[in-house]
Amino acid sequence: MRRSGCAVMMRLVGLVRPLAGFMVLAIAMGLVGHLCATALTVLGAYGVLSVLGAGAAGSAAGAGVNAAAVSGAAPGFAVLPLAAIVGAMVACALARGILRYGEQACNHFIAFKLLALIRDRVFRALRRLAPAKLEGRGKGDLISLITSDIELLEVFYAHTISPAAIAFLFCIILCAFIGSFNPLLGVYAAFAYLAVGVVAPWVASRASGESGLTFRERSGALASFVLDSLRGLDEILQYGCGEERLASMLVQTDELAAQDERLKRVVGRSSAAMNGVILLLDLGMLLLSTHLCLQGGGGFAGVLLPTVALMGSFGPVVALANLGSTLQGTFAAGNRVLDILDEEPVVEEISGQPSTSFAGAAAQNVTFSYGEEDVLHDVSVIAEPGQIVGITGKSGSGKSTLLRLFMRFWDVDSGTVEISGRDIRHVNTGDLRAMESFVTQDTHLFRDSIRQNLRIAKLDATDEEIEAACRKASVHDFIMTLPKGYDTPVGELGDTLSGGERQRLGLARAFLHDAPFMLLDEPTSNLDSLNEAVVLRALAQERAGKTVLLVSHRASTMRVADTAVSVEHGRVS
Repeated sequence: MRRSGCAVMMRLVGLVRPLAGFMVLAIAMGLVGHLCATALTVLGAYGVLSVLGAGAAGSAAGAGVNAAAVSGAAPGFAVLPLAAIVGAMVACALARGILRYGEQACNHFIAFKLLALIRDRVFRALRRLAPAKLEGRGKGDLISLITSDIELLEVFYAHTISPAAIAFLFCIILCAFIGSFNPLLGVYAAFAYLAVGVVAPWVASRASGESGLTFRERSGALASFVLDSLRGLDEILQYGCGEERLASMLVQTDELAAQDERLKRVVGRSSAAMNGVILLLDLGMLLLSTHLCLQGGGGFAGVLLPTVALMGSFGPVVALANLGSTLQGTFAAGNRVLDILDEEPVVEEISGQPSTSFAGAAAQNVTFSYGEEDVLHDVSVIAEPGQIVGITGKSGSGKSTLLRLFMRFWDVDSGTVEISGRDIRHVNTGDLRAMESFVTQDTHLFRDSIRQNLRIAKLDATDEEIEAACRKASVHDFIMTLPKGYDTPVGELGDTLSGGERQRLGLARAFLHDAPFMLLDEPTSNLDSLNEAVVLRALAQERAGKTVLLVSHRASTMRVADTAVSVEHGRVS
């Protein structure tokens, strides 16, 4: 979904509410700090006027000239001795440093705290969207989103919100100060601040167009391509397609670099134009104040002080102007993050329903399709408590999909999937997950030890329970041959283990979870006959307390089933 920069900004600002107190503190310190910085130049001008006034008074004593005519109407300068002005300048310089540090500390505390909160919300959103909305989405793109895109929001929270508020309040104060010499000068100052702080960022934003969003999208696509290449490195080497893969990667890299170059070119041009505009505005203030002075609107002070005040006060609005082009990338990242947060899951989690305990499962006249592709049509399967139901059929006939419907990864198009006689759309998601164990053909292992990979099935499992589950899955003896036993790391995605070893660990997880309803999708496809026999024997021994839906092509595996159904072309035969 493409949102406007303003819409993205308002959504991101809304997330600051829990830290509003810190934001107010940052704005206050930043405002006073910038006033101190501008006061340095203004006080310097007052010092010059003080010196000129003293010199004029000395020469005027013999010539009869009024010193005020030399200095002009500079509010308060005549009553301040030079030493007091210098002392005030030193105090402003020290205060500026301290306040700047405090402002940045508050802004970065807010930024990093909010980034942590946003990551938490994004991961919660991803959990709600999985698996239906995340299937087919590039993992590299998701990694780019939850790392670099979220990190880029730090620019917005640390360097945009409070600077914008500071610039607004600061400009009001300076316009009032400059306007005290002549209202027309105050109006001119307001025009100058609007030109630099509002018009210039808008022009820079229009100049960069969709470049920021395009850059973020291409960056995510390149991350997906690189991750895919690393995972498929064995196949790339085996079939000698490394050169083609590298060439494609270089093309994407060059396109990304070209996009980045375009963005930086816009930034450079905007910065150069900005400096030119500021010089012209300073010159305009000098000419306008001189004209008013010649028209009898004030003395030399009426020229010097407004001009110096304007020249030394563009800092806050220049900070906003410099964000004009860089914010495009930030808003693009924010847009991608908000897309995830706003994405509606295919299946909503259920809570607040009466608690459900397992007493059998059934699919009644189930029809389901992925988009336009019809996968299951009028399928009915009943699994009584203590029964092992085998499901056979050709690849692509919908067997695995049926198991996922029992897990409620998707909702059926028509018909019902029931647990204990209740439609699973009215069963608490927590109860459903507790009642079911699902073993897929490809077991995912985290980059951790074998023990920790198994323990995710039961966080408080004892070592004895883990070992018992592994014996049922015929993997305990193998684990004990490893140098560190159950504490052996499995590597990324379990790449230090074979397919059969990973599959047996997946079965061990299911046994450890000890759910009454087991959904097994080709659980022995990577096992030899000896290990298959051990696993099937364990399933048979668990028969009294378990109900099993067993998908397999193997006739040897199907022998353990009490009853079997065949799914062909999405129908039960």
